[in-house]
Amino acid sequence: MWIPTEHEKYGVVIASFRGTVPYGLSLEIGDTVQILEKCDGWYRGFALKNPNVKGIFPSSYVHLKNACVKNKGQFEMVIPTEDSVITEMTSTLRDWGTMWKQLYVRNEGDLFHRLWHIMNEILDLRRQVLVGHLTHDRMKDVKRHITARLDWGNEQLGLDLVPRKEYAMVDPEDISITELYRLMEHRHRKKDTPVQASNHHLFVQMKSLMCSNLGEELEVIFSLFDSKENRPISERFFLRLNRNGLPKAPDKPERHCSLFVDLGSSELRRDIYITVHIIRIGRMGAGEKKNACSVQYRRPFGCAVLSIADLLTGETKDDLILKVYMCNTESEWYQIHENIIKKLNARYNLTGSNAGLAVSLQLLHGDIEQIRREYSSVFSHGVSITRKLGFSNIIMPGEMRNDLYITIERGEFEKGGKSVARNVEVTMFIVESSGQILKDFISFGSGEPPASEYHSFVLYHNNSPRWSELLKLPIPVDKFRGAHIRFEFRHCSTKEKGEKKLFGFSFVPLMQEDGRTLPDGTHELIVHKCEENTNLQDTARYLKLPFSKGILLGNNHQAMKATKESFWITSFLCSTKLTQNGDMLDLLKWRTHPDKITGCLSKLKEIDGSEIVKFLQDTLDTLFGILDENSQKYGSKVFDSLVHIINLLQDSKFHHFKPVMDTYIESHFAGALAYRDLIKVLKWYVDRITEAERQEHIQEVLKAQEYIFKYIVQSRRLFSLATGGQNEEEFRCCIQELLMSVRFFLSQESKGSGALSQSQAVFLSSFPAVYSELLKLFDVREVANLVQDTLGSLPTIVHVDDSLQAVKLQCIGKTVESQLYTNPDSRYILLPVVLHHLHMHLQEQKDLIMCARILSNVFCLIKKNSSEKSVLEEIDVIVASLLDILLRTILEITSRPQPSGSAMRLQFQDVTGEFVACLLSLLRQMTDRHYQQLLDSFNTKEELRDFLLQIFTVFRILIRPEMFPKDWTVMRLVANNVIITTVLYLSDALRKNFLNENFDYKIWDSYFYLAVIFINQLCLQLEMFTPSKKKKVLEKYGDMRVTMGCEIFSMWQNLGEHKLHFIPALIGPFLEVTLIPQPDLRNVMIPIFHDMMDWEQRRSGNFKQVEAKLIDKLDSLMSEGKGDETYRELFNSIIPLFGPYPSLLKKIERETWRESGVSLIATVTRLMERLLDYRDCMKMGEVDGKKIGCTVSLLNFYKTELNKEEMYIRYIHKLYDLHLKAQNFTEAAYTLLLYDELLEWSDRPLREFLTYPMQTEWQRKEHLHLAIIQNFDRGKCWENGIILCRKIAEQYESYYDYRNLSKMRMMEASLYDKIMDQQRLEPEFFRVGFYGKKFPFFLRNKEFVCRGHDYERLEAFQQRMLNEFPHAIAMQHANQPDETIFQAEAQYLQIYAVTPIPESQEVLQREGVPDNIKSFYKVNHIWKFRYDRPFHKGTKDKENEFKSLWVERTSLYLVQSLPGISRWFEVEKREVVEMSPLENAIEVLENKNQQLKTLISQCQTRQMQNINPLTMCLNGVIDAAVNGGVSRYQEAFFVKEYILSHPEDGEKIARLRELMLEQAQILEFGLAVHEKFVPQDMRPLHKKLVDQFFVMKSSLGIQEFSACIQASPVHFPNGSPRVCRNSAPASLSPDGPRVIPRRSPLSYPAVNRYSSSSLSSQASAEVSNITGQSESSDEVFNMQPSPSTSSLSSTHSASPNVTSSAPSSARASPLLSDKHKHSRENSCLSPRERPCSAIYPTPVEPSQRLLFNHIAEGALPRSDPNLSAPEKAVNPTPSSWSLDSGKEAKNMSDSGKILSPPVPPRPTQTASPARHTTSVSPSPAGRSPLKGSGQGFTPSPVEYQSPGLTSYSPVLSGSYSSGISSLSRCSTSETSGFESQMPEGPAQAAGPGAEEPGRRESRTPPPYSVYERTLRRPGPLPHSLSIPVAVAVAATVEPPALPPKPPAPRPGPPENGPRRTEPGPRPRPLPRKVSQL
Repeated sequence: MWIPTEHEKYGVVIASFRGTVPYGLSLEIGDTVQILEKCDGWYRGFALKNPNVKGIFPSSYVHLKNACVKNKGQFEMVIPTEDSVITEMTSTLRDWGTMWKQLYVRNEGDLFHRLWHIMNEILDLRRQVLVGHLTHDRMKDVKRHITARLDWGNEQLGLDLVPRKEYAMVDPEDISITELYRLMEHRHRKKDTPVQASNHHLFVQMKSLMCSNLGEELEVIFSLFDSKENRPISERFFLRLNRNGLPKAPDKPERHCSLFVDLGSSELRRDIYITVHIIRIGRMGAGEKKNACSVQYRRPFGCAVLSIADLLTGETKDDLILKVYMCNTESEWYQIHENIIKKLNARYNLTGSNAGLAVSLQLLHGDIEQIRREYSSVFSHGVSITRKLGFSNIIMPGEMRNDLYITIERGEFEKGGKSVARNVEVTMFIVESSGQILKDFISFGSGEPPASEYHSFVLYHNNSPRWSELLKLPIPVDKFRGAHIRFEFRHCSTKEKGEKKLFGFSFVPLMQEDGRTLPDGTHELIVHKCEENTNLQDTARYLKLPFSKGILLGNNHQAMKATKESFWITSFLCSTKLTQNGDMLDLLKWRTHPDKITGCLSKLKEIDGSEIVKFLQDTLDTLFGILDENSQKYGSKVFDSLVHIINLLQDSKFHHFKPVMDTYIESHFAGALAYRDLIKVLKWYVDRITEAERQEHIQEVLKAQEYIFKYIVQSRRLFSLATGGQNEEEFRCCIQELLMSVRFFLSQESKGSGALSQSQAVFLSSFPAVYSELLKLFDVREVANLVQDTLGSLPTIVHVDDSLQAVKLQCIGKTVESQLYTNPDSRYILLPVVLHHLHMHLQEQKDLIMCARILSNVFCLIKKNSSEKSVLEEIDVIVASLLDILLRTILEITSRPQPSGSAMRLQFQDVTGEFVACLLSLLRQMTDRHYQQLLDSFNTKEELRDFLLQIFTVFRILIRPEMFPKDWTVMRLVANNVIITTVLYLSDALRKNFLNENFDYKIWDSYFYLAVIFINQLCLQLEMFTPSKKKKVLEKYGDMRVTMGCEIFSMWQNLGEHKLHFIPALIGPFLEVTLIPQPDLRNVMIPIFHDMMDWEQRRSGNFKQVEAKLIDKLDSLMSEGKGDETYRELFNSIIPLFGPYPSLLKKIERETWRESGVSLIATVTRLMERLLDYRDCMKMGEVDGKKIGCTVSLLNFYKTELNKEEMYIRYIHKLYDLHLKAQNFTEAAYTLLLYDELLEWSDRPLREFLTYPMQTEWQRKEHLHLAIIQNFDRGKCWENGIILCRKIAEQYESYYDYRNLSKMRMMEASLYDKIMDQQRLEPEFFRVGFYGKKFPFFLRNKEFVCRGHDYERLEAFQQRMLNEFPHAIAMQHANQPDETIFQAEAQYLQIYAVTPIPESQEVLQREGVPDNIKSFYKVNHIWKFRYDRPFHKGTKDKENEFKSLWVERTSLYLVQSLPGISRWFEVEKREVVEMSPLENAIEVLENKNQQLKTLISQCQTRQMQNINPLTMCLNGVIDAAVNGGVSRYQEAFFVKEYILSHPEDGEKIARLRELMLEQAQILEFGLAVHEKFVPQDMRPLHKKLVDQFFVMKSSLGIQEFSACIQASPVHFPNGSPRVCRNSAPASLSPDGPRVIPRRSPLSYPAVNRYSSSSLSSQASAEVSNITGQSESSDEVFNMQPSPSTSSLSSTHSASPNVTSSAPSSARASPLLSDKHKHSRENSCLSPRERPCSAIYPTPVEPSQRLLFNHIAEGALPRSDPNLSAPEKAVNPTPSSWSLDSGKEAKNMSDSGKILSPPVPPRPTQTASPARHTTSVSPSPAGRSPLKGSGQGFTPSPVEYQSPGLTSYSPVLSGSYSSGISSLSRCSTSETSGFESQMPEGPAQAAGPGAEEPGRRESRTPPPYSVYERTLRRPGPLPHSLSIPVAVAVAATVEPPALPPKPPAPRPGPPENGPRRTEPGPRPRPLPRKVSQL
């Protein structure tokens, strides 16, 4: 039976449990569980990480922990009773764990490893805490470390700041909000601004001296030197080195490293240096022989210097090598370091041995204890401490020092009868009064133990030596009296004996007879002469002698002669026990000289403060002793002295002595009667304040009042203890009188001078410190009343001195902080005074920082749940007094501009934050009663309205993200809780007072706006929180968004008909709320939308306003990243607005306005889908196709469906930026064209928009044109740039702006040059299918054609797509997927290459046009793409596969042409056609023939560098033909059975025969050309080719060409292939002697483009026979351009790998070697031979045939009897083309739809009359070059004959009007704006063929047209680039080279001819204005 648990409530899982039993709960090790019930070794409960899932688990798997239970029962909460730091640590580590793994995934390795170390450290510290064996201090330390690490980790991971009190987390509910704010602010400030350490320490470690020739021991002396003051500032660090330059005592690290301690921040500056002096110990001269002298001397060696500033740059631990210098003359040694610092190079140089000193230096910061903790290793190994000279900046009480510093400065000595100067050595001893030498009290420096004697270094031959050596003498105080220092001077001989000879001595006593020590300063000592054997042991003999020159001169002694020699020392005492001050001694010994007391007390003020604090207790005892002695006489003097000492302790140097004085008062003070005198003198001073002229002394007294009162109170207590409380009433009266005097002086207003107000300020600043003293003697209420009276007596007028106002406020502040105010009784008395002053200051907006601090303290004392009566009363008072002014203050502060300085800004934010915290505290304390009282207190509705508006505005400010730092979530949640509580109270007031006839729009709007931004706050979006954080927030506050949502709904329902005021204004805000993925919130909000639509429908009959607002808001919200992934599916990819809750759709369907409502929802849904896709794509890092495709989708949606022009333009520019980022310059240009299209060349002013300034429409359009030209240039799309250049040039010309016109023409010329000179790569095109429901909406189940990047082949493209869609699966076949793939919850990509089919073949088929011009037309403005798949139909003939080899040809038509505004466009239509084996064979031969012609032409015009490609091609064709290639076609298609069974193929069979014969003809001519150019070494091959060619002819049944060829095949005059003079004759049809006009074989210019495919072994052999390729079956189609048979699979039926591809040829080169062959394994379904239709005409219809126009050489000019006069008349065409395709074409061009590609300019020719035929077909007109009189006429590049035309018709002359292309020679107008109307007669001749091209619509887009072909496409058409065409004329006239000129009058046609239409402006396709954009 399951029993509810009593004690077993909480546990930790110690072993994972899989939960395999029924109702088992799966648990992982480390999970925490809450236990509900138990039964026989099993528990039932839940894991805290997932409380919704309950189950059972074994009790042995859980370790129980102590916990306390809150809310026992169903909703009980279990809180572990462990240390709160442990709890926090555990939950934090759990949160970190998941984030830590994410760091690894995101590749943030550095933070990942650092966090790992921190987590391990925290776990170690946690173990220490859990073990529980730590001392209290150690536990504190461990917790400090833990919290520091937790805070660091939280900050690094962007988690919340945790408020803590004594290392434990605080519950915001348990403390006031002001206190919470302070805790947060303290932690934030600590995090932001690390406290600068005031103490610094320098760690020095000596490593070695690197020197080539040492050989002697050395002494190294470090010290710190102030170059500004020219003095050392530290003691010395002294160490000895051995002969190798290494420390002498390596086992004692303290000997070779030292810590220079207590450096203040002022010492860390550039002019503080580390100086190193090196002394060698050895012979006098460094180069002397070793045995010359046995005596060792200290001699100068070298010096090194380093600026301490060099260490500030970084805390380097690397060794530094310091250069060692030596002075040029030894006498300069004492100042060598100064010379090096000043860089006086002449005085020193590097030491001869080029020595270097290796040291390690490190600056440490913090107090010495902290350093000991943090660098324990340094201290554990031992380190010597080197102090600063003298006391540190702060003297600590109890510090014991007694150090005398002596500097051996210099000496002046006589020669002593010698010819040279002496080598003087000074020896120093300390001698005590008994004559004994004191042992071990001379310290050379830290690091070396003290010695008994000191020997100076010796300067060679110097009678005025200067040493400047500093020594420390730590002599005990008791040894000081009677001791003296003796200096002995010896001459050091350099002779062999090396003896030292004494020649004199000096001495100086340490203490004078009156007890004062040797004064600080320089002393000139007398040098007394003596001999070596003089007995100096008897000190009495010389102590009677004078020791100093100063004393000697004073006494005017006889022995003046003996004073020629002198010796100087400097002394400096640093002692806490001894004084050098006589006045101090006199005061302390006052009893011995009672007569001097007055003088001593007067002189006290002149004594140095450090002397007084050293003897503080003795001094105070002396003063109170004197007071007891004679209070009448000395009372005032003692009081003044006491005031001086008290004020001395205010100095920062001595403020640490305040505790010493406090201790003295508590423990040592014994003046029981002193209080009377002190009160009396103090009152006397206070009474004199208003009269006294000089206030300085009085101010000193007032400053000291705290300690004076301490003495008064302590004295009174001592008196009471002694007397049993006598004279109590008298004492009270004295105090009352004193305070009355104070009140009187405070109430005085300062007249004129500010001295009085200064005194008042001084009193007020120190008065609050007195409260605690008064409380020791008086009752709390008494003291409170005294204080209230005193503070109340302050003058309240505001115009008094500002500084006094500030001090008054500070006094109030200190009062609130005082112990007195913490008592509720006294607080109630003092509160009115405090609030009065606060109100006054806040009203004036003065001293806000202080006001904020006081208010914070006031609220800190009022805890949250204090329901005591006193607290409620206090709140009443505060609300009445401060609420209104507090709101106004916050509004005032937040509306001010923030100050610029960072420190000021911080202060500014603090003030705002503190006031906000105060307001929140106040509101949280207010109860129903308070709110009711507040609302009742307003007399009028106006007042209430103003208050509500004010408080709503303040709340909006509080909600701002910048109100609190980012990681202050705790503070934000508390604030929100207070706001929502207050709003719930106030909404009642709103309903009661401002509805119906009192309705106030402003206040309701403010309310709704506040509610919306409240709900949208980032800190309330619980979905973004970690589960544990979310759980905590929900437990504490619930979901505040839902509460506020319900309140919005309730208030909306109350509005009634007033709702109309808020439509459509509130649609956006409410929509924003519904985007929050909170089901309950959406539940509440969605009905409001229905309501809005209903009310709007009632008012205006539609809801257009609602729709417009919805759409605008949706866009802005989505671009901000609102909306959510999770709910996308839930709401069917549409905003929550129309979700499955109370679905808006369902509600709408019940309404009368159902239809328009559903339509609106459909539109919004589609927009939402696109916007969500757009937002998701924009989250990606790099620019990829998805981003661009998505933007295009959205852009088109705004244009076509929503007609939102401004949005449309915005997205144009977003797309433009994306293209520029991705370096898609061509696409960027096309994109910008969309905006350009919306503008006209007008002077309409446009407003500032996006990045455009305010300018005219003309200027903006000009700017856009230039930007587009630049992008076309960068994208190598120069032809498009040329058109724009012309357009803008026209504008410049019309404005006569010749300067810019010139520039534009030059730019145009440069673009022409680039076309001819620069290489362009032809891109590959790929068809991509996106299948599956996981793709974004704009891609889902659609297919696109994509333009690849330069050099990008299929494999690279596929890899790129898979990278963009990492979850996609590549499909391995090219078949159309089925419905299961479409509906799959996955992503499938189907990719293969496709071949572009250019629509305009005219330029491509024109002879002599260079390849770099043609290359543009092959791959630009492509609407149609093709893909071929070979297969076998029926039974496969093993002998001849070609009988059954069919080709499935798929044509894809795009919605827009490529390139365009995107690199990919959707496929709009696909057509699949099956080509029969015969059609296939025809196409293969056509392509091979075309290739041959191209190569022959290139060879003939010397375009080829070598002849190899032609050789290979000829060889391949002839060799294959000889070996049975073409004969396979004969066997398959020319046999009787085939002809009988396929009667409909008669014409095709004839066509195949023609092509075979044509191939033979081409080969013969090719061999002739080959013979002309073939090099000598290839002659044998040529001979072989010729032989094989005859074999081939015989196999084809051709004996002689004479039968069918009447003239030489081709003749190029002057080597130019452009004009064909001799046309080919007709050849015989196999059906009979029918004349077929044939075109010259070489009139097909083309480039050799290679393709690749794979064939089966048998089929490949056969195909190779046909195509002329015998070397390799893999290369069968390498030389044939048609894709029709290029993708043969190895079995002719199985689908090869779609995505594999052969290496494609380099697109820029027309020729390529064999190395690009590839094997059949790499074959791909993609037609790699890409060139097919880029070069050749679109594949022919089965019924069409290629015909050669047979035109005699002298055909033109001549007259034709069939032509009428007007037809013969030709107007000269100096400037431009016109195309004429009859009236239909004219009409089309009038609507701006037929657009002509740019035509390469040619030299101007005089036009000749021409025959012409006008076609009624809208198909593109062919063009032929027009030459001058007498030249031949070359027909259109591609001509097809309709079945109806079988013979040459003189009427059609230059054209076979098949509807595909029509030729006419006509007059063309000078500018494109003019049209020529043609007669209609000849057009009827074209009747039969005119309907033929119904399937092949004319598609002649502009050269860059992105959108339309003729009238078909609805997309936006950028016609800016098109040449305006009025009539499309199928002219063969060469266009002029010159740019178009303005129209000029010219002779009209004959009267009987057609009338020319009037020139009109070029029509525009519905020009749309940009609304002032």
